[in-house]
Amino acid sequence: MRIEDVVSEVEIHDLERSIRASKYPMAVDVAGCSTEVTPTVNKLASSPPGTAHNNFLSGITVRLDLTFSNKVWVEAERYHFFQIVSSQSTMHRISRFDLDESYVEYVDKRIIGIMKELVDKYNETGDPEDYLRLLYSNPAGFKLTADISTNYLQLKTIYQQRRNHRLPEWQAFCDWIETLPHSEWLTNKASE
Repeated sequence: MRIEDVVSEVEIHDLERSIRASKYPMAVDVAGCSTEVTPTVNKLASSPPGTAHNNFLSGITVRLDLTFSNKVWVEAERYHFFQIVSSQSTMHRISRFDLDESYVEYVDKRIIGIMKELVDKYNETGDPEDYLRLLYSNPAGFKLTADISTNYLQLKTIYQQRRNHRLPEWQAFCDWIETLPHSEWLTNKASE
C-alpha cells in the first residue's frame, strides 16, 4: 500500500516555535531562545516516550486527511490524541458510496457483490430493516477518510507501536511518518 493511499492534505504547524520552546527550561531570558536545531534539541527529541523531556514535540501539530479501513479505524481508536475533526459517515452515506472504489484490495469480490445487492434493495425499498442489513453487513475492509489533528509526540508513540504491524495501512502510515521534517525525532533513526 502506498503512502498516498492513506495520507493526504498534510499541514505541519509550529515546528520552529516548538523548537524555540524546547530551550525554555535552561533559559533565563526566553527572548534569546532561537529556532536553531541544536544537539540539545536533538537529544530532547530523542528521549524515550513518557519521560517528558521530549514534550516540546506535542507543540508541533500535524493536520492530515487519513484514509483507513474500518479494521484499522477500530485500532486507531486507542489513540485518544487523534483528534478527528470530521469524517466520512457510513451512517449517512452507506447507500451512496461507489462500492467498487470503497474497499481495500483484500475484500472478496463476492462480498462486494452482496453489498451492491443490499444497496440496491435498500435504495429500492427505503425500508429501515433493509438499511440495517446493509449497514451491518459492511466488511472491515471498507475505507473511510477523516480529517485528523495530532502532533509529533503522538506520532512518535504511534510509530514505535505500529512500525512492524501486519496491516498494510499502518505500514504506509509509518512510511509517511518517516517523510516528515525531523522524522528522526519520531523514528529514532539517524537523519539521512
